[in-house]
Amino acid sequence: MSQNYKAAGVDLEAGYESVRRIKSHVARTKVLGAVDSIGAFGGMFDLSLLKMQEPVLVSGTDGVGTKLMIAFAIDKHDTVGIDAVAMCVNDVLVQGAMPIFFLDYLAVGKNYPAKIEQLVKGVADGCVAAECALIGGETAEMPDMYAPEHYDIAGFCVGACEKAKLLNGQSIAVGQKLIGLPSSGCHSNGFSLVRKVLLKDAKLDLHTYYPEFGKTLGEELLTPTRIYVKAIKHLLNKGVDIKGMCHITGGGFFENVPRMLKEGLGVTININSFPRPAIFDFIMKTGNIPQTEMYNVFNMGIGFIIAVEEKDLDTTMELLKQAGEKPYLIGEVTNSGTVDLK
Repeated sequence: MSQNYKAAGVDLEAGYESVRRIKSHVARTKVLGAVDSIGAFGGMFDLSLLKMQEPVLVSGTDGVGTKLMIAFAIDKHDTVGIDAVAMCVNDVLVQGAMPIFFLDYLAVGKNYPAKIEQLVKGVADGCVAAECALIGGETAEMPDMYAPEHYDIAGFCVGACEKAKLLNGQSIAVGQKLIGLPSSGCHSNGFSLVRKVLLKDAKLDLHTYYPEFGKTLGEELLTPTRIYVKAIKHLLNKGVDIKGMCHITGGGFFENVPRMLKEGLGVTININSFPRPAIFDFIMKTGNIPQTEMYNVFNMGIGFIIAVEEKDLDTTMELLKQAGEKPYLIGEVTNSGTVDLK
């Protein structure tokens, strides 16, 4: 045990305790191809076990952003790990790749083993939902860089797809229908605006209970990002011909939907075709924010979009319901070159 290192703010013993606590959570995430390597310098995955003919790896990395400041404020840390996973796996998913493994990076001001366990439990919960293995990670204790109670968390995900089945926007065409899958609220985007409107300007208390949410404001804002892997995997296993997909993250509809389209194409989206979670009207009213700006920042109730041919619409909707989703027909692909809300 290094007393001098501890005096400098880094507690090696707490680090060892954290590793001991998280091993059972990591074990829950094991999938075909995952190699037991926790504690080694690098995480390992045996891609050959997937028996793919021409595998293409698709990777993504992301963090949780200033949503973490809500977790700090109400001292709740067991869900932001889910957000870290969701933000990565949903991005990988849109290109037709199934997530296979995930690594996390956690930087803390002070290593509190019980808090680390909560954070990694959330990561493991997210990996289980995404059916991918947590094969490694890093916890860095960084005194002076972070306040003792603060931390940052980020993730890195790799997915695999047969080369011939990659989605790259080339299959998108005018007239295809757009199916929206519901979000759980703000997910992990727009929280700088959320905090300004609700906490800095309106000075609302995160511990106040709101009937429209059925929980406190802090609990509502910490609702974890939804993970759409199982629903999409169900569609692909049933042979649905998906033409394109889109993860609605930061930038809302206007920034993200064009990322699934070929140049020159656009979409029309009927904003009355799906329910809008109460939190968005709450933010819009409290901050007096124009509706168009809301759709340019937040997901507004749709976290994921799937494009299919009209002939496949009914089958796709039924299969999504079988997978536990509540799909909505929200619009179609056009030749407008723009995202049009109606």
